[in-house]
Amino acid sequence: MYKLISDKNGARRGEFQTNRGTVQTPAFMNVATCGAIKGAVSAEDLKTLGCQVMLSNTYHLHVRPGDKLIKDCGGLHKFTTWDGPILTDSGGFQVFSLSSLRKIEEEGVTFASHVDGKRIFMGPEESMQIQSNLASTIAMAFDECVENPAAYSYSKASCERTTRWLKRCKAEMDRLNSLEDTINREQMLFGINQGCTYEDLRINHMKEIADLNLDGYAIGGLAVGEPAEVMYDIIEKVTPHMPQNKIRYLMGVGTPANILNAVERGVDLFDCVMPSRNARHGHLFTSEGIININNKKYENDMRPIDEKCGCPVCRQFSRAYIRHLLKSEEMLSQRLLVMHNLWFYNHLMEDIRNALDEGRFAEFKKEKEIIYSKRI
Repeated sequence: MYKLISDKNGARRGEFQTNRGTVQTPAFMNVATCGAIKGAVSAEDLKTLGCQVMLSNTYHLHVRPGDKLIKDCGGLHKFTTWDGPILTDSGGFQVFSLSSLRKIEEEGVTFASHVDGKRIFMGPEESMQIQSNLASTIAMAFDECVENPAAYSYSKASCERTTRWLKRCKAEMDRLNSLEDTINREQMLFGINQGCTYEDLRINHMKEIADLNLDGYAIGGLAVGEPAEVMYDIIEKVTPHMPQNKIRYLMGVGTPANILNAVERGVDLFDCVMPSRNARHGHLFTSEGIININNKKYENDMRPIDEKCGCPVCRQFSRAYIRHLLKSEEMLSQRLLVMHNLWFYNHLMEDIRNALDEGRFAEFKKEKEIIYSKRI
């Protein structure tokens, strides 16, 4: 259940209550695709880094180790030892990214596993069954992800199919949550708004799915190559038609500037692989801007990554040492770099919440958007 605490010119401060704890929003979900953050970061580390929600991938966990195995192990929480809320995506994005390996029909999608080439069928019911086996806190509806740009006619037909699939997802989740052997019988369902960059399709689709009274609503199919201003415009057009009393999730976004702009337009929840993926290549977010630790100028720099940062890495290690580890391809470099960036993102969200609480978000956004986009 979502509780709206304040709404300042569209920017929302709230709380999202789940059976695994209350999430303070706006919030960023840390992406643990296969049940772990890439970079040797554990569930215990996530607590230290200020993570509130962990996100895992339905498709990848279905392929390996298998959702039935995870159910036999007691569900994803027990399997990973993360005891906070977990959101699982539906597998839709991964399925549709296998464009040369899949066939879309009304019932669902047949595609080839990226691991062994085995043919797999996934539709709304199968996605819900897999996510029920994983026993995540929040399950995402199975939708069709259409790449931008796409023809209007195809986008419209895709929206209509996504709505039909969403209704099937809801019916199947209701059935699964009624079964005695279901691990999490309070599993929540989020619907996903689609429509590419067509304003009328986005608005009409959002109105349709809002009537289904789901636990939350996501905006999907953005941040896939379109200009940031186009993405912001679509968000601005869609959010007025999203239920005020339900949590709003912008999928796969993004940079600190993206997050600040989306919060301004009424979004509550975010996820992105960017902080961890960029970290593994030495690209780090700091209070002064973005640095590349690979640069030679850091070779004998004994300062922390960010002198204003309170993360475990900045409290102990120097830029020089971390650069040496990265250049030497030592595994420790990945762990330290990822931990720093995740701390930055989780504490950026805390700073945003504080700014909203104190009525100074507009000033905060104006200042930080420029700083956090700057490359040093």
